Amino acid sequence: MDSLSIDPLARLRKRRSAKWRTFPDDVLPLPVAEMDFPLAEPVAKVLREAIDRSDTGYAAPTRDLADAVANYARRAWDWSIDTDGIRTVADVGIGMVEVLRRVVAAGDRVVISPPVYEPFSWWIREVGAHVVEAPLADAPSSDASEGWRLDLDALESEFSEGAAAYLLCNPHNPMGLVHRREELTALAELADRYGVHVLADEIHAPLVLPGAEFVPFLSVSQEARRWGFSFLSASKGWNLAGLKAATVITADPAPKRYVDRLSPHSLYRTGHLGVLATVAAFNDGDPWLADVVDTLDHNRRHLDALLTELLPAVRYRHPDAGFLAWLDFRALGWGDDPSAHILDTARVALNAGHRYGTSGIGWARLNFGCSPQTLTEALTRIAAAS
Repeated sequence: MDSLSIDPLARLRKRRSAKWRTFPDDVLPLPVAEMDFPLAEPVAKVLREAIDRSDTGYAAPTRDLADAVANYARRAWDWSIDTDGIRTVADVGIGMVEVLRRVVAAGDRVVISPPVYEPFSWWIREVGAHVVEAPLADAPSSDASEGWRLDLDALESEFSEGAAAYLLCNPHNPMGLVHRREELTALAELADRYGVHVLADEIHAPLVLPGAEFVPFLSVSQEARRWGFSFLSASKGWNLAGLKAATVITADPAPKRYVDRLSPHSLYRTGHLGVLATVAAFNDGDPWLADVVDTLDHNRRHLDALLTELLPAVRYRHPDAGFLAWLDFRALGWGDDPSAHILDTARVALNAGHRYGTSGIGWARLNFGCSPQTLTEALTRIAAAS
């Protein structure tokens, strides 16, 4: 895959993003959700052209981004979106916080399903609400290859206690779980029964890997559309997180009225270059994305082989989507935070599992959106520290 020829580490270390500036040069940085791949050429081209014409002002109020998102959703997932229900926001996190401010009040209960993306808890607390946990069901114990899934009974229990909202991660970070249509339909029915707003972070959706099928939450039923908001961006699929452009999508007048109350200045808080890059990604980035998905599929299988050979006591669930692996180090006795031991002894940086909820104690998250050589080096170092 010459189009995804990855720069050597010496060149990657010249990048100035968080992934490459947080740790010393002797550390392999595999925590931050940035990929090491080169930009898609259509994205690079539109950014170069903007720089050449000194086009670095405010984002313009055009339909380009909404049209690009709707066209991509139709191609990728056979999901028909009315562009009037697509609103530009700076990023998925900001969008979710701003919608939360409008659908919950201070002191309200907002439910999450840990282990889940750490900032979910931050965002809930930012709006003055209380975090309530309904952990994923069938969490692995001795065998991390067992399946995780939404615990619908736990969700109903919390919804019935007066929850105002639920933050859905689909695909589910950190283990790359793609929720099944029947689970999402049941979730929507519960939301409708108890009047719970569902905010679906679907940022990893373009990176669903072979063997899995992404189902947009708003596509499953009228109940989902009545209570749901989808947050979608090109930032993970095309590695554009620093450019700041995302969308919040609604498909019913009830949730749309909350989005319509967002500040009219929200567009101007969005990155102009981010909008240009996102439009290029969604419109013209399919071939590059297909190469990325193939590479990630290879890397997850390579990780399987490395773990089997070098660290057979470490278990993980084969991810259905994305470039993140959720690794169970508990059998090695490296404490509640094995990532700290690994950083100290192997000079490999991972995310601490306990930050994703108490069920992540003894786990760590690894980013395999890198070269196979980097992945091999990382696992070799970790194995030497065991």
